[in-house]
Amino acid sequence: MIMKMKFLTPLALVTTVILAAPISVKAANPTDVQKLKQGSTSCVGCNLSGANLKGAHLMGVDLRNANLQGANLENANLEGADLTGANLKSAKMTEAFVNSASLNDANLTNADLRRANLNSTELKGAILAGAKLNGADIANAQIKGNKGQW
Repeated sequence: MIMKMKFLTPLALVTTVILAAPISVKAANPTDVQKLKQGSTSCVGCNLSGANLKGAHLMGVDLRNANLQGANLENANLEGADLTGANLKSAKMTEAFVNSASLNDANLTNADLRRANLNSTELKGAILAGAKLNGADIANAQIKGNKGQW
């Protein structure tokens, strides 16, 4: 009896490995991430630390006092979102669309906001120490009373 052995092509092997790998969320509370991904418009006080929300559509979402420390919000749409008092320390927000949002009293220490659209965004009392704002659009942004240099 001759046994035929099938060998996987390199692409099939890579695909198999990728599909078999568990999908993980680094957030302290993955339920909060799912809540947003399922279209919830309110996540007040949610723990989204380290969450991958790259390219997420979060227009008008209520994220007051949410913990988004280290979250990836690159290219996310946060137009009109309420992030008052949110913790955005070291968040990656490059090229995010955050116009007309409220970031009052938010902690943006070391956040990466390069090329982000912050047009007409409220940043009153926000902590911007170490924040990267190279190329960001801050036209008409309200930035009175900020804590920290940027």
